[in-house]
Amino acid sequence: MAKEITARADDYSQWYNDIVKKAGLAEHSAVRGCMVIKPYGFAIWEKMQAQLDAMFKDTGHVNAYFPLFIPKSFLSREADHVEGFAKECAVVTHYRLKKGADGEGIVVDPDAKLEEELIVRPTSETIIWNTYRDWISSYRDLPLLVNQWANVVRWEMRTRFFLRTAEFLWQEGHTAHATKEEAIAEAKQMQEVYASFAQDYMAMPVVQGSKTETERFAGAVDTMTIEALMQDGKALQAGTSHFLGQNFAKAFDVKFLNQDNKESYVWATSWGVSTRLIGGLIMTHSDDDGLVLPPKLAPTQVVIVPIPKPNETIAEVAEDIKRQLGQLGVSVKIDDDPKKRPGFKFAEYEMMGIPVRIGIGMRDLEKSVVEVARRDTKEKTQIPLDQIHQYIPALLSEIQDNLYARSLQFRKDHWRQVDDWDTFQETLEEEGGFISAHWDGTSETEKRIKELTKATIRCIPNDQPLENGSCILTGAPSSRRVLFAKAY
Repeated sequence: MAKEITARADDYSQWYNDIVKKAGLAEHSAVRGCMVIKPYGFAIWEKMQAQLDAMFKDTGHVNAYFPLFIPKSFLSREADHVEGFAKECAVVTHYRLKKGADGEGIVVDPDAKLEEELIVRPTSETIIWNTYRDWISSYRDLPLLVNQWANVVRWEMRTRFFLRTAEFLWQEGHTAHATKEEAIAEAKQMQEVYASFAQDYMAMPVVQGSKTETERFAGAVDTMTIEALMQDGKALQAGTSHFLGQNFAKAFDVKFLNQDNKESYVWATSWGVSTRLIGGLIMTHSDDDGLVLPPKLAPTQVVIVPIPKPNETIAEVAEDIKRQLGQLGVSVKIDDDPKKRPGFKFAEYEMMGIPVRIGIGMRDLEKSVVEVARRDTKEKTQIPLDQIHQYIPALLSEIQDNLYARSLQFRKDHWRQVDDWDTFQETLEEEGGFISAHWDGTSETEKRIKELTKATIRCIPNDQPLENGSCILTGAPSSRRVLFAKAY
């Protein structure tokens, strides 16, 4: 099966597409720009969703659901917001079809034109803040901490599985607060939640920082981001949290009476991650033999394969191992399908990125051992049967830690501090990765650097200290470094 995957070194983009298809994660749909997420790919998303949902609820948030359709007039109430999304919107203009004049096929009924067009949500700030106006009247109604799991549509002409599609799945948090300080603290908290999820569950190290004014979410006062580095040296924006100030509250007239009985506009945040995280997961860990999954997000953590074929004794041992590990919270699959050879099964599960494979043969059982293979390093070990219940959970933890350490080392090896323009260009072309460099703070320079190199400022890192220097392009004074990279 690995021979069916293009090597990363030969064509990274094709390697990525090959893994998505061969591992059974997604496929193209009949609708241009949209994909079908297959059961295995969706199972990974469900694991992500479940963990994130628990983290949101642990921080006091609740789930709700808002309409897919947004009146066009809503989108125009916040000027920056409409400008940011206008080119990506799908628009519903009619509400009925009818048979064609020739009696064949169907056409749009011209008499069924909507009085006001509806936008298929690209994001939900407008419809939600219009709703919040009825939910909020007093400081007693605040904070309002709501999350929505939904799909959105942003019309894309150049698409890639998970990374950029016209329709994608995500969650979007929308919160309302009595003070500016509370709203900023909320936005920072959710950035931290995303960073913890990426690092602790995805085994994907991220940089936390703020976007420049040019790169901010449309309608935000500040956008906080987590940025990850993929194996081809490009960055991936993995999640964002926005401090919206009072922009949407003013646009939709959302006011409250504070404790001093004075009327004030509420303060807002929004934050979200999407199925783009699956793309990040693939590109962070996978290899030329297929998908590699961190155990915490693997739908199946252990697969048991009888060798050379199942019999009653092997079946009893396999079931006993599954029972023991299941009691410890480990997800286990037994593949006793007699129609497939063990070698085919090994290749299949390697392609699917299952973290641990246990092979059980009669010769092994005569020695009271089984063979354990780990996906991350391909190492195989003979483990006594009576130690399996202790060994496997520890091994899964070790694999999780190893994937994170390996990715962190990759980032360290591809992080350069650069102080001149020639080295900046050379590093981008030959190595890629994150480049820490000075910038003069102007959008003109930011735009010019992007035009010349295709690199963007990924963020101003949270932990970046003040440091006097000179902009790599203009030589103008700069007070701190920012992080540049080419990106998805």
